Amino acid sequence: MKKRSYLLMTTIAVLLSGGASAAEESVFAKANQAYSKARFQEAVEGYESLVQSGQWNANLFYDLGNAYYRLGNFGKAILNYERALALDPRHPEADANLRLARDEARALELRKDWIERYASMATVKQYSIAAAIAFWSAVFIVTHLVLSHRRSAGRMALVALSIIVCAVSVFAIFTLENGTHGNALAVVTVKEIEARLATADNAKSILLLPAGSEITILSERGDWIYAALPNDQRGWIPASSAERVRL
Repeated sequence: MKKRSYLLMTTIAVLLSGGASAAEESVFAKANQAYSKARFQEAVEGYESLVQSGQWNANLFYDLGNAYYRLGNFGKAILNYERALALDPRHPEADANLRLARDEARALELRKDWIERYASMATVKQYSIAAAIAFWSAVFIVTHLVLSHRRSAGRMALVALSIIVCAVSVFAIFTLENGTHGNALAVVTVKEIEARLATADNAKSILLLPAGSEITILSERGDWIYAALPNDQRGWIPASSAERVRL
């Protein structure tokens, strides 16, 4: 009896998950159809509903960016192109459209140092896989050497190489997660905003940030964000004027 109940519950769960997947595909198809018929606001609403449900992938954010771009909302367009590239750094269409939108909006970019530029050659996921493979390879080879009571120059070299690969991968992950384009990266989504020296609308302005400009969030205080700015200074902006790239 218990076995039958378990099988029934499993069947129901599978059917529900399949139904949810079919519903999401239907929403995506309707949003694509709305976009093709130039109903861009309707397309945005469809794509955003999928984002809110956690159905994240590079193509979804790319399509959402295109819909916002067609509406003339460059801040949201750039935000979603950046989200697409955060999931797939080698998405050529998102990269090309991001550059186009930045040019039109005159958005400001944060500058990467040379270490971060080299680290960006792969994704965090790829570095994580490389680190895991290198670590367990080193463990396996060392264990084999200990049990066999024989030292081999070739195997010792492989251990050293594995340790180096693991260390480099971990360092690259740390650089990507904590660099200018890491977890703290955000994009200005309003038409333009002034970064100020203090958390007050009448405080001295440091920099005018057009829509789509990048910032790095350093801390938050109430309705304000303290951020690193594209001109290598730091200032405060209203929290409602920017959104993080990584959800």
